[in-house]
Amino acid sequence: MTTRSAPFDELDRKIVAALVENARTSFTEIGTAIGLSATAVKRRVDRLREEGVITGFTTTVRPSALGWRTEAYVEVYCEGAAPPRRLAEVVRDYPEIMAAMTVTGGADALLHVRARDVEHFEEVLERIRTEPFIRKTISYMVLSHLLTASPEAGAALAAPAGAATVPQAPFPGEPGPPSTGVFPQE
Repeated sequence: MTTRSAPFDELDRKIVAALVENARTSFTEIGTAIGLSATAVKRRVDRLREEGVITGFTTTVRPSALGWRTEAYVEVYCEGAAPPRRLAEVVRDYPEIMAAMTVTGGADALLHVRARDVEHFEEVLERIRTEPFIRKTISYMVLSHLLTASPEAGAALAAPAGAATVPQAPFPGEPGPPSTGVFPQE
């Protein structure tokens, strides 16, 4: 990381917008669209990555194509005050948990879970419930996505290429994803 970051200007915004729309867009294509050379675009992308503005490049997939056909959100209620650090340790052990966050309101945490089918989801839920500090859970099965282009929906016909992220869990029967992202050609 640099100690002094360059200002985030209009050209940076255009570069980021182009990469959000399609992370595979070449530096030459971006440069042509915004009036910079491919080398200048690369330097800016490298700087934006170094500064943590761009944190990676991903591929959008349709979860059901990978065997994840059941989806739910699970409210988690803990005994006493379970620290977020402890919750994070637990949820990392479940490849079916796509996202987990602490929340306001009655629940202590909210989990986004994907599973092969209802039976698999039930198995995951039972494993979660065996954690000693979990008092109860309330589950909400997803029937359909109203915003089909959202990252939670996965790839949909309306979603632009590269706009969402790959689930962070391994696909059924597969090892986890590599820890490094895929970067556009230089």
